[in-house]
Amino acid sequence: MTDKAREKEELRLEEMRKEERAVLDLSPIAGVDEAGRGPLAGPVVAACAVIPLDYPFYYLNDSKKMSEKRREALFEVLQKEAIAFGIGIVSPERIDEINILQATYEAMREALKDMEKRFSLSPKILLNDAVTIPGIPITQKAIVHGDAKSLSIAAASVLAKVTRDHIMLEYDEQYPKYGFKQHKGYGTKVHREAILTHGPCPIHRRSFLKNLYS
Repeated sequence: MTDKAREKEELRLEEMRKEERAVLDLSPIAGVDEAGRGPLAGPVVAACAVIPLDYPFYYLNDSKKMSEKRREALFEVLQKEAIAFGIGIVSPERIDEINILQATYEAMREALKDMEKRFSLSPKILLNDAVTIPGIPITQKAIVHGDAKSLSIAAASVLAKVTRDHIMLEYDEQYPKYGFKQHKGYGTKVHREAILTHGPCPIHRRSFLKNLYS
C-alpha cells in the first residue's frame, strides 16, 4: 500500500469509528450482524464483536463489498485481534419452525451468549445492523447499513459471513448435487434447477421453497 493509499484508508476507517466514539462511555461496545437471511438452504449465522478501535483493520468493510480472499484474510485477523467475539448458528429446521426474522434474533442472542462464555465479557451497548434484538437487557442502537458505517458491525459482518461460508463448503461435500460451494445456498438459477431436479436435501429451508413449486 502506498503512503497516499494508506492515508486514504486510515481516513475511511476513522469515519467508520464515529459510531463507536459517540458511545465510548458505554464500553465495551459490541457490533452485531448476521449472514444468511436470504438463502434457500443452510443456517442463519450471527456474530458479535468487540474490537480495539486503535487497531488498523485495513480494508475492513461490509462483508458484501469485499472479495472472498479479503474476507478470509480479515477473518483470521479478527480472530486474533478482536477483544472478544461470539458466533450464533440457527439451523434450517429452526428457521422453518419460527420464521427467518425470529431465527435471526435467536442467532444474535446465541452469539452474545457465546462471547460471554468464551471471553467472560458482556457489552454495555450493542451496535446492530438495522435491527433491535428482542429479549436482550442491553442498550442497543440500530444503524441502517451499519455494516458500512460502523467498524464493529463490519467486523461482525465478516465473522458471520465467513463462518457461514465455511459451513456451506462442508455441506457442499455432503450434498454435491446442489453446488453449495458456488452459491452458498442462495437462490441462483443453478440452485433452483438442482432443487427441481433432485428435490430438496436435509439442509433446505422448506418454508423458502413454496414459490419454487408454484
